[in-house]
Amino acid sequence: MKAYAYLRVSGRAQVSGDGFPRQQKSIQDYAQRQEISLVGVFREKGVSGTKESMDRPAWRELMAKLHADGVRTVIVEKLDRLARDLMVQESVIADLKKYGFELISVHEPDLMASDPTRVLLRQMMGALAQYDKSQIVSRLRGARMRKKAQTGRKPYGHFEGEPQVIQRSGARWHGLTVNIILSRDSAVAS
Repeated sequence: MKAYAYLRVSGRAQVSGDGFPRQQKSIQDYAQRQEISLVGVFREKGVSGTKESMDRPAWRELMAKLHADGVRTVIVEKLDRLARDLMVQESVIADLKKYGFELISVHEPDLMASDPTRVLLRQMMGALAQYDKSQIVSRLRGARMRKKAQTGRKPYGHFEGEPQVIQRSGARWHGLTVNIILSRDSAVAS
C-alpha cells in the first residue's frame, strides 16, 4: 500500500522546532511496521488546528494529489494534527470516506472504524483536543494581558523606525505623548 503523510504545526515559531521531525518519525515508523510505502509528505506550516475549515495550502495540495494519482491513504501522527475542532475533524473524515480515501492516525489507528463505539471515542477525543486548544489560547491571552499590564504602553520612539521620525520632524520632546485636539471652531468650512 502507498500513502501520503500529513504533518501540521500550529505556530510559526514551531516550524523549526521538534513538531515536524517528531510527527514524521512517528509516521515513518508506523508505515514501516505496516509495510506501507510513503510516497510524499505534506507539511502545514504555522496553521491553527482550530481553523473553521481545511482551507490550508498543504491540505489542498494533498487532496489534489489523492484525486489525481491513485494513492488512497493519508497518515497523520494524531487526529489533532488534522484538526483541533471536532466539527472540522468529523467533516474531513466524512469527506475522505465519501471519496474512498482512508485516514490512518498512528496514535489512534482503530478509531477510524465506523462502529458506534469507535466513532464515540474518536469524537470524544476530538472534543477533548478542541477543549485543550481553547485552554491553551486562554492561557496565552491571559499571559499577554498580564505582561501588557506590567510593562504598560510603550512611548512613541520605542519601536524600530520611530526615533528617526522624531529626528526628522525636529521634535524635541522624545518620549512625550502629545495630544492634538481640533475643536469644531477651528475647522475650515468647505
